[in-house]
Amino acid sequence: MRSLATLLPSSCALCGQRCAGVVCEGCRFDAVAAGPRCQICANPLPCEDADAGRHCGLCLARPPAFDATIAAGDYAAPLDQLLLQLKFAARLQLAPWCAAQLRDQVLRQTAIGARLPDVIAPVPLGRARLAERGFNQALEVARPLSRMLGVPLAPRLLTRVRETAPQSAVAAAARLANVRAAFAASDAAAGLHVAVVDDVMTSGRTLDALAAALKGAGAVRVTNYVVARTPPK
Repeated sequence: MRSLATLLPSSCALCGQRCAGVVCEGCRFDAVAAGPRCQICANPLPCEDADAGRHCGLCLARPPAFDATIAAGDYAAPLDQLLLQLKFAARLQLAPWCAAQLRDQVLRQTAIGARLPDVIAPVPLGRARLAERGFNQALEVARPLSRMLGVPLAPRLLTRVRETAPQSAVAAAARLANVRAAFAASDAAAGLHVAVVDDVMTSGRTLDALAAALKGAGAVRVTNYVVARTPPK
């Protein structure tokens, strides 16, 4: 009897070639290959600044509320196309693939001394946007990532208490005000190292606001796990 994979062959979500999963190996390499990054915000660093423990100048001058960021790749072609398919075309089968790329980066960091978090929490969506979209893409990535890393998922640790405009639709100078006082964290965060999962990190304002809420609730460390980091312009 022929296998289901033979009867229903999979094709790469990017190039359309037949492959065993949702993305072929060639496209996967193109999507997640990246150089050294700032350990705090995950912005790319020049190769000469790639020594362990190096941070970008902005994080040194104005440290954010979060302590570290791990990104699977840059928000650029072709990874941006996968995330657009996930987020706006509801191709939820891409979420476990994104989680696997994040897992690989997290495990690389733990191999050089980073610690796994106590819990994983997705960036929360507002009720109106959740009703419109039907799912929270951050949760869809966080759920399989939690299983892959063996770290408990805490989907209600963070809540959005004020509806906000999408950060992508807000001018850069207004993004801080857009998310100010928009989030709350449960007291269950006290004493924990929390990993906050999101699909894309752009300015970092949303993740900074979430980290501030977690620190206010007593979290001892906040690490961002993001599938893609938008490179600075």
